[in-house]
Amino acid sequence: MLQLYVEKQKGESLGVVIVESGWGSILPTVILASMLNSGPAARSGKLSVGDQIMSINDTSLVGLPLATCQSIIKGLKNQVKVKLSIVSCPPVTTVLIKRPDLKYQLGFSVQNGIICSLMRGGIAERGGVRVGHRIIEINGQSVVAMAHEKIVQTLSVSVGEINMKTMPAVMFRLLTGQETPVYI
Repeated sequence: MLQLYVEKQKGESLGVVIVESGWGSILPTVILASMLNSGPAARSGKLSVGDQIMSINDTSLVGLPLATCQSIIKGLKNQVKVKLSIVSCPPVTTVLIKRPDLKYQLGFSVQNGIICSLMRGGIAERGGVRVGHRIIEINGQSVVAMAHEKIVQTLSVSVGEINMKTMPAVMFRLLTGQETPVYI
C-alpha cells in the first residue's frame, strides 16, 4: 500500500470520480475511475485510473458504501493537503476461470456484458469474477461490441482455462462516453 499526499487549494474539490470495486473483490473499496485534467488529483501526478483508494486522511474506505466514500471526499473541500492510502491497480481485471468440462456451471450470470450475479464459492468467484464488472474480452477476443446472446454462447461452450478481462461497468461507461463524469 502506498501513502501519498495531494495538495490543493482551500475550497477546491479533489477532482475525481470514484466507483465501487465490485462484489467479489478481495477488499471492497472504491476505485479511481476518472480525474479532472486540471484537478488536484491529476496535478499531483501520483494517481492513476484504476487505483484502489483504501483510506483518506487515515479514515478507512474499506467496506463503506459508495455514497459514504463520496461524502468523505466531498468533505475535503476546506483542506489544502489530503493524505491517501492507495493500492495501484490497472483499471482492467484479468480473470481466469478453470472449468474442467461443461457439467460445471460457470457460476455467474451476465446481462448485456455486465456480470449481475455470482455464485458464492463457485469457479467464477474463485477465478476473480466480480459483480458489476463489464466483460471486455473472452479468451483474447473483444466482446465490447458483441451481442448479449453471442457472449452467453461463447461462455456456455468454453471449457478448460477461460481468460476474461473485465472492468467496473461504471468505469467502462465513463471511458466510452456513455456516462458523464461527476467530479468530487
